Amino acid sequence: MSDTTLLNAAAAAALLHHAATSGQPIAPLRDRLATPDADSAYAIQNHNTERALAAGRRLVGRKIGLTSLAVQAQLGVDQPDFGMLFADMAVGDGEAIATGRLIQPKVEAEIALVLGRDLTHERHTYADLIRATDYALPAIEVVDSRIAHWNIRFVDTVADNASSGLFVLGSQPRRLGEFDLAACAMEMRQGDEVVSRGNGRACLGNPLNAAVWLADVMVRYGRPLQAGDMVLTGALGPMVNAGPGQTFVAEIAGLGSVTAVFA
Repeated sequence: MSDTTLLNAAAAAALLHHAATSGQPIAPLRDRLATPDADSAYAIQNHNTERALAAGRRLVGRKIGLTSLAVQAQLGVDQPDFGMLFADMAVGDGEAIATGRLIQPKVEAEIALVLGRDLTHERHTYADLIRATDYALPAIEVVDSRIAHWNIRFVDTVADNASSGLFVLGSQPRRLGEFDLAACAMEMRQGDEVVSRGNGRACLGNPLNAAVWLADVMVRYGRPLQAGDMVLTGALGPMVNAGPGQTFVAEIAGLGSVTAVFA
């Protein structure tokens, strides 16, 4: 491939945006970028973040991806990634998700933290995150990919807003001291079948590890976490394919349950 055919960040962002709006996935980006590295991938993501904000979409938080060490090894990286959460990505607990909103959805159970204070330090600690967190909620992230057949590597998923789709939050908030973030068991069912199991330790050993990482990184990227933001801290168990007519219920010990319904 000659240099003249390689994509810059703006052109790659436009391809992803068109894929999202048309419902037609595209070929992987990693071999089509002039500089296929993390900085370029986040620059692509930022182009579409700015496009979304200019269109009036409201930024309400972040998601953390690649919190499984096994998935990191699979993609050849040694750290998580992040994506943006907008208000129009939120789905109510048990609310039907219309067929056609997503291209190739998958679901994973997570712990969501809702912040009551800004996080603006260069380096954050557990104490900073605990003090800043108003409450936690069980969540199901509905991930999606604008890359055909989920043929992704690190650059592809980062550019594609960390493969974000939608998210479903539970409705019974819990203080962090009311359950064990690391030891809490998670079980997700589709009908009568258990399709995913895990616990808080599956998320970088403790979801607070992921949250501290995100708080630091967002300061470096000039978009620090603020009071009112929510943070999807990362999967507690394996990701599961989702399709029309399926209902998924995730139960997290001490935190409650949340339901994602696909119409």
